[in-house]
Amino acid sequence: MAASGATGPHLIDRMPACRGRLSADAPLAPVTWFRVGGPAEVMFRPADADDLAEFLAQLPAEVPVTVIGVASNLLVRDGGIPGVTIRLGRGFTGIAAEGDTVTVGAAALDLNVATVARDAGIAGLEFLSGIPGTIGGALRMNGGAYGRETADVLVSAQAVGRDGRRLAFDHAGMGFTYRHAAAPADCIFTGATLRGEPGNPLEIARRMAEISSKRADSQPIRSRTGGSTFKNPDGHKAWELIDKAGCRGLSIGDAQVSEKHCNFLINQGAASAADLEALGEEVRRRVFETSGVTLEWEIKRVGIPAGDTQ
Repeated sequence: MAASGATGPHLIDRMPACRGRLSADAPLAPVTWFRVGGPAEVMFRPADADDLAEFLAQLPAEVPVTVIGVASNLLVRDGGIPGVTIRLGRGFTGIAAEGDTVTVGAAALDLNVATVARDAGIAGLEFLSGIPGTIGGALRMNGGAYGRETADVLVSAQAVGRDGRRLAFDHAGMGFTYRHAAAPADCIFTGATLRGEPGNPLEIARRMAEISSKRADSQPIRSRTGGSTFKNPDGHKAWELIDKAGCRGLSIGDAQVSEKHCNFLINQGAASAADLEALGEEVRRRVFETSGVTLEWEIKRVGIPAGDTQ
């Protein structure tokens, strides 16, 4: 990465003062679900939203910023991520239920939010238990599962802009569409308020158990995977198009299209990010060739290929 070198100064030397944690050349493969990818040139874990805002306000504008959550729907390329990678931690995991609403930090796990809502007798958030990620990712991608999506329950969201300004979005301001939010791409979500409806905790728990069982039966959840690889095109299911294109079980190196659910890619052990991305592109090519439909990646791909410099 051009911003740092073995003999020259490292980007971390240009970082603003902060209360959180800064680290240079932080390994990312161990934290991604695929277990692949190069390091973050600089990793920043802010202490809280104020720390994040102050850091971004002072960070030179030319330094690129990438945000990751629990990396459950993320493919980090083998050359790593140039610039600053921000990962929200403990200061952003709060969950508080009151009435029929739940106020949450962006780093709160979706499953934990559903569990707190269940215990408080708030129905309508059970679908979150089927999304293996954080609220920040759900906001950015309008995450959904089992018939519901984030747009159905969001009241408001808070964020910090790339320039350090504090931002607030109501439901309309998020501009939700299928697996997408129109909020500025460079803002970093810090929290949200979600609304459900009064419900019986036992009925809510039963619904969550059904979701958990369906996931275990239909998805390769015990494999090194990254969740749904492609968005469902209008009028189609991605997995059906992939299956009809003969891609179930297709492999490149140790990267494989799951036999169990063919909209999932799997690292069978020694796959590189390049293998996984190449496999995904081959699937897209074959699906277009057989159906005329262009699949759109749902997994977020970040960073640079091995050997590239910026």
